[in-house]
Amino acid sequence: MHERTWMRSSNSRSDNRKSKTRTELSRSIQNLKWLGLLVLLVGCVGMAEAQQAKKSPRIGFLIASSASSQEPRLEAFRQGLRELGYIEGQNIVIELRSGEGKPERLPVVTADLVQLKVDVIVTGGGTSTRAAKDATITIPIVMTQDPDPVASGFVASLARPGGNITGLSNVSADLGGKRLELLKEIVPKLSRVAVLIGQAEQMNAALMKELEVSAQALGLRLQILALREAKDIEPAFQTASKGRAGAGLGQAANVLLSQRTQVADLAVKSRLPVMYGREEFVEAGGLMVYAASITDLSRRAARYVDKLLKGAKPADLPVEQPMKFEFVINLKTAKQIGLTIPQSVLYRADKVIK
Repeated sequence: MHERTWMRSSNSRSDNRKSKTRTELSRSIQNLKWLGLLVLLVGCVGMAEAQQAKKSPRIGFLIASSASSQEPRLEAFRQGLRELGYIEGQNIVIELRSGEGKPERLPVVTADLVQLKVDVIVTGGGTSTRAAKDATITIPIVMTQDPDPVASGFVASLARPGGNITGLSNVSADLGGKRLELLKEIVPKLSRVAVLIGQAEQMNAALMKELEVSAQALGLRLQILALREAKDIEPAFQTASKGRAGAGLGQAANVLLSQRTQVADLAVKSRLPVMYGREEFVEAGGLMVYAASITDLSRRAARYVDKLLKGAKPADLPVEQPMKFEFVINLKTAKQIGLTIPQSVLYRADKVIK
């Protein structure tokens, strides 16, 4: 009897040891499962972070003038990106670089974008496009505006750019003609128009031809005044006065744009109604501007960026022309030069400065 009791006790202890072993084994297996799950979660987080980093392309935005003066167009570009699902700081990065109006600074900041290996460079105008073109032949470049990309040597043709540059032109075929029509309407007896142009525009044969054809159709004679430097501006106005010009056409040349306050002041002093090619002239005191909407062009540039990020080649993306134009009149300036703007013209203005 004692022997059976001992055997039962011994078997019980053995069963307890086996049960304890199974419990410990079960816990070990459970711990391994949790450890595996933890490793899996860490791996997933790492993959998610890697994917997030991959989804955040870097876009260079290059401008020749000051950053503050170009904020409206930069915001328009951001808006265009948001419409396509890109949010700055979340799934896209914008690297803004500015030449601050100093020609010697532009190549330096452009080289910085190239060193950053940005995915696309968006340029604010011909000067910055030239700097980007000189800096890289591999990074895609999107122009937000250029009067004639073919004549500038940026693209082979509008339909087939052929290189690493594409984007938008800010001049349509009949833009010069419409400006002359408005001048004729505001100054009914107009017969002679002084045209202030920069060197690049002077070399743009297509632009000049279109202007000449439109002038002939309107019975106007053009007095072409080419400007190379800022010191040429005042003598040009003196020449326009001696030539009895009844109005002026100020193209968007860099030499004029950089000295737009002086240009506006000289026009008032000469009592010369001048139509300009950029809204900045009117904001500086100029009389009128009829031009492509730069903010609309900047917003549309986002579509090019989207296509390029998705694998399209700039060589295959046609250059587009402007679709939206803005007509702005400065009534303060009109009063200063003793000019009455017809009500029919005021009704057509997008903006009137009083």
